[in-house]
Order: sequence, then structure tokens, then C-alpha cells
Amino acid sequence: MDVDHKVEDQEDPFLHFVDYAKSVLSSDEDESNGPGWSWIAYRILRTCVAYSSGVTSAILLSDLSQAWNEQQRVGASRKRPEYINQLKKKHKRAKLANTVTIDSIYEKNFLSLNSVLETVIVNAFLLPGTNIYMLTLGDFWSSNTIDLYLHRRFYNLTDPNNGILKKGREVFLTGCYLRPASGGSGSPRLLPSEYLVILLDEDQDDDAMLLGAQFCSDSFSSISLNAVNQDVSYSLYARIECIGLLEIQGNYGSLQRKQITLVDNDGVRLKFLLWGDQVLLSNLFSVGSMLALDRPFIVSSVDAAIDAGEEICLEYGSATQLYLVPFVQHEEQVSVALTQNRYQGSKLLSESNPTQGLKVSQVTLPCGPQGSIDFSSYPFQTFVVDLHDKMTGITLYGVVTDIIRERGTVETFFALRIEDNTGAIWAKLHFNESWALGRLGLGHTVYISGFTCSMTRQKSLEVLWFENDAGASFINLSCLPALLSSSCLHKLSCLSDLSSQSSCTHKCRVWLDQIEHCHVNTRFAHSLCGHFVSQSSCGAVECNFCHQSCDGELMRTFHLKITLADENAKVFAWCTGQTATELFQISPDEFSELPEEEQIMYPSSLENERFTVALVNSGREGYGQSSNSLAEEHGEAQWEITCALKCE
Repeated sequence: MDVDHKVEDQEDPFLHFVDYAKSVLSSDEDESNGPGWSWIAYRILRTCVAYSSGVTSAILLSDLSQAWNEQQRVGASRKRPEYINQLKKKHKRAKLANTVTIDSIYEKNFLSLNSVLETVIVNAFLLPGTNIYMLTLGDFWSSNTIDLYLHRRFYNLTDPNNGILKKGREVFLTGCYLRPASGGSGSPRLLPSEYLVILLDEDQDDDAMLLGAQFCSDSFSSISLNAVNQDVSYSLYARIECIGLLEIQGNYGSLQRKQITLVDNDGVRLKFLLWGDQVLLSNLFSVGSMLALDRPFIVSSVDAAIDAGEEICLEYGSATQLYLVPFVQHEEQVSVALTQNRYQGSKLLSESNPTQGLKVSQVTLPCGPQGSIDFSSYPFQTFVVDLHDKMTGITLYGVVTDIIRERGTVETFFALRIEDNTGAIWAKLHFNESWALGRLGLGHTVYISGFTCSMTRQKSLEVLWFENDAGASFINLSCLPALLSSSCLHKLSCLSDLSSQSSCTHKCRVWLDQIEHCHVNTRFAHSLCGHFVSQSSCGAVECNFCHQSCDGELMRTFHLKITLADENAKVFAWCTGQTATELFQISPDEFSELPEEEQIMYPSSLENERFTVALVNSGREGYGQSSNSLAEEHGEAQWEITCALKCE
């Protein structure tokens, strides 16, 4: 962690509104009793992304209140069978990412295939006059129940005397189709799905006996391909160590695959492969949970076309039954960082009562299977100085002071230096294929959630972000038009307020001045990241930012340098992309098609046009020391116009 520069301590209107919204939504003086800081900030920004024309304080507070009340309502106790309430009290596991409630199915009359149902069997019965088995399912959050046509692969588990699928048994399922109620009568039902996992509880005698009798005699090391070829079946028990990313296989990208890494009690690892629609099963798994596989399909790694380092791998076959002992999420008391008293939350309290400080000294947060603490619901803003080992779900709000593409790696990595009031740190961003966040430049203010922190073998702190991780988001506030048009989220600055050491995004009302000294240039940029490209001596086109060939991903853009003025001062600034198009009120393609004399005359028609603009200091000393190409974009113009709206 480095602290070369400190962002000046100044009131940020966006942060002020987040604090205000938190005080409104918190039910009492205990600040930990309301929604987390990142929960509020993300929903405000998501609304701003959706409504570029701007939002009001009333709209934002209404949306936040509705979302928070809905979340509280979903978690509240409902009228349901008492044994379901008892099960809920007993189990402290985390809710799966795609879980939906039965009540929500009734409300929306819709269910997507990748939705997860975490349910309890209320009843198991045969439809009268048929051999069709039905399960009536309830859940921990709903007053309604719903019937499921049971898939025939599970019929052997429904024996009234010895079957495991009976009243009180928990099951996870996904890949369900909804059969809506027809003709205004009856109730919706779930059509059969083969993607069902039966939950076991090691503290229950019957479940412990099942695990001991059926799953503890075989191990990964005992599996023999010769025996498999002679129709010997295995029952295996292992911990889920890793759930891989979705892979696309086949010449036409038509086949999906997911790899689940399992570790048995002897420490031996095997891959459990899911193919095609089977990848939906991974929605039911969580890292750290124990998976019992009865009669998995066993193939050689060569046949499965993977380089697993093992001779064999497992697949979900037609006779496979899956049982799960979910990872129970423990909780840990975390002390509230001292930075909260200096930079966060207490500001609003001190305004009303200077003697009143922050009342929360510690909060309870969930722990992951590796002992990491999940900060996604942390009540306060997290700062750079607060980061330490074994943290997940971290959100950072700060200024980008440097960014580089890491070369020589198979995967796409970018290193991003983020600075806030307490210091700066390098974070590594992992992308699936290529940069996917639009244009990002030096001095831009960003909101990033989903960071993890861990200590390397060299005892240095490593901060990582993965594009596809649950809870991962990245929003560039400096380029959000809604922040310019939403008075509750910004305050206007005069150009005379701008300082060479400033690091925040300033909003100013200006006009275009000294048009005769305007520098207009059209260049090609990489469409994925918005940065300029260069052509090598051999004719190849490479992005100056991504450092990759981008011949088929080019767009024409402006590189504009212009003087902005208000009643107090003038500033020479630069811009590119959509911002330059907004200022120039013509597209770069249309401009390039004008005759040369019209191109020369065109800027004069814009003199004294008035705009509201966002300005960032892209040329501050110390910025871009590792990325010369980004520092060269602004040249002698220190200020970048990142967003512009024409004043009517």
C-alpha cells in the first residue's frame, strides 16, 4: 500500500447523499441496523445509470426505501408450518445467489431457468389415479407453497417407509419450468426438473447413518477405471473447493461446461464436470459445502478433454443422485475502523449534535469457508487504510491515479491504482476475455465492489477483482450524465475553484471560449475501452491502453482541446468520445466528411455555447507514472472533460 498523494479532505456531494440516505433508512440510532453503505451506493448509481436525464432526492429515497422494505419483508417471518420455522432457526447457511421465493413466483407468475428454490417438503403424494409423484414445497420466506411434479429419476427415493424424500426434508432445485394456473383457476405448478439436490444434516442420526453407511467406504483413490468398465459403481463424499467459470466448448460455441473441484477426506482432488444444461446444477453448490455423489459417471480425463492432472474425472450421469451438506456460514465480530470517525457517518451526527460521535464500535459479519470475512453488508464505507488479510466483498470509492495492462499472461489482467482520503493501493482486475468497462482515464472517480484481499507469500497485501464474481460491479462516476443533471448528487464549482492538486470530479457551468485556439483532431480509438490506437511499422493496429491488436474494433473519435470559461476564470481542457461529440454537436464521422474549409470554420459556430461539464484533473503530478500512453493523451491540457450536457 502506498500513500504518495492524499485526496484532499473535501465534502463529496455523492458521499453526503449516501450518508443521508443511510440515516433515513436506519431504524434507530444504531447505524449497523440499516442497509450497508455499498448496498445504498450501488442502488443510487444503478438508478443514475438507468436514468441519464437525472433523478431527484425524493425519487432516490423512494426507490431505496421500497427496495429495503422488500428485502426486510422477504426476510421476515410468515405464517408457515412450525417445523419449517424450526429448520430456519437451526440453519445459519448463506442464501444462494439465484434464490427466489415461492411468494415471488406467485406475484410475478414467472420463473427463470437459472433460478434456485431452497425448499422444504411439506407433503409427498401420488396424484389420484396415477403413478405420478408430487412434492408440495414451502420455503423459509414465503406463506405460499407450490407443487412440483417429481422427475422420475428420483422415484426410488419416495418409498413411504424408507424413502428420503418426505415431509420435513430440505431440497434445492433449479432448471424448473413453471406451469401457470390456467383459466383463472387452480394454482401454478413446477414441471419436473432433474436438477435437484437433497440436503443432509450430519447432526441428525438418520442422515449421519446414511453418510457413514453409503459414502464413507469409497474414496477418490479407490476408483479404478477397470472396475468402472465392469459396471462397478461408487458412492463418494468430498468438499467443494472451487466452482469454475462457465466454459464454451465446440466448434460453434454451442456446448457449455463447468468444472467443480472436489477434495475428499484424504486430500485427493478430482474434477466434477457439468455439461450443457447440467451447468445449472452449479447454482445449487457453494464453496465449502460437502457433496455426496451416489453413482457418478466416471470417465478418463482424456475422454473428457481436460488437462486435470488426474487420470479420471466425474460427471452427472443418468443414475447419479446428489446429496449436499451445506457450508454453515459462521459470523465474526469486527471492530469498526477508526477511519469511520474521521471520514464517514459521524459527519451527519456531529452537525445535529457536536458531542455525539459514532455509536457503533463493532459489527457482526459472515465468514467464508476459508476464514475470510465478507464485508459486502458492512454498514460503513470501507477505505484503503482499512484493507487487510482475509477480506471479501469489499467496496472502494476513490480516484484512479494509474492503470496498466499486465502483459505476458494468458488471462486478461489490468492493475489499477485507487486513491482515497486515507491512501492508495494497487488492485488487480481479472477479465474473462478483454477490458469490459468502457472508457476509464486518470483522475476518474470510481465505485468498485467485489474486491477480495489476501496476503501473498511475500507478506504483501494483494487486492483482486474478478469480472464474473457475484457482487462484482464497476461504475465510473465521472462519466455518468445523471450526476450532472441531479442536483441532489452534485454541487457546482467555479473554474476558479480548480486546483492543480485537486483529485475530485468538479461540476461546472461554462461556455466555450477562444474558439480560434481550439484544437480539433479526429483519431481512431479502440471501441472496447475508448482509448487511442497506434499503428506499428508492420501495419498492425494496437490499442495504447489494452496493448492488444484491435483491427476489427476501431471507431473514429474526436481528440478535442478547447478553452472553457465562466464568470471567474478560464481553463484549457481536453476530451474525447461521446463528451467531445456532445460539445461539438456533430459526430466525428460527419465532421471528417466535411470539406476542409468547413472543418476550419465549424468551431466558430459553437462560441459561447453553454454547457454543464464534469472536469477531472488528468494531469496531476504523480498520475500515470506507469502508463505513459494515458499521460500523453492530455498533453498540455491538464483537465479532462469527462461528461457534458448542453444548457437549454
